[in-house]
Amino acid sequence: MIQVNNLAKAYNGTVVLNVPELKIEKGESFGLVGNNGAGKTTFFRLILDLIKANKGEVLSQGTDVKKTTIWKSYTGSYLDEGFLIDFLTPEEYFDFIASVNNLSKGDVKKFMDQFEDFFNGEIIGKKKYIRELSRGNKQKVGIAASLITDPEILVLDEPFASLDPSSQIRLKNLLKQLKQEKNVTMLISSHDLNHVTEVCERIVVLDKGKIIHDIKTQEDTLKELENYFAV
Repeated sequence: MIQVNNLAKAYNGTVVLNVPELKIEKGESFGLVGNNGAGKTTFFRLILDLIKANKGEVLSQGTDVKKTTIWKSYTGSYLDEGFLIDFLTPEEYFDFIASVNNLSKGDVKKFMDQFEDFFNGEIIGKKKYIRELSRGNKQKVGIAASLITDPEILVLDEPFASLDPSSQIRLKNLLKQLKQEKNVTMLISSHDLNHVTEVCERIVVLDKGKIIHDIKTQEDTLKELENYFAV
């Protein structure tokens, strides 16, 4: 579903990402881990055509993301607070996303009902602008908005960050449900090795922009990753 070929990005002559080849299959739950500066966010920004590569290409369903916007219709993403419109309330933001994607108010209502447990009474009906929400609740709004269009591909950068333990568990359950019921192709980065091994069936380790490990998640994967990062 996503094919990366000879992808490289450099800043001021320093290469921060160099991925000769990578393929993510349809319906695959793909985890990306690495220390700060490993290139995880850069990789996701290239996949979403938010920054320009120095060389190489990213193909989504066989189409170069730089040359068309078709892939945006089936891709949901949330990388950081820059994706939000902070002078809107969450309800206004969801309505805006829906209108851009030709969804009805009924669609939005159904969507918000589905996220009632995840929102935990902290998002809807509070008469707060997004900028007034806690960092964790902003995270919830961004993650939810990435799913409002019922995407085939979901890209989330550090989705568990800033969430309280209860919300982390709810998010893990939500992601597992998306995988089981809708076969969503998921690309998830995280510093939390436990969460990513629970959610993702394949995990890639980045180090200084290069793929060091590409493994299928098994019973001993968490321990293997912990041993790698303990060195």
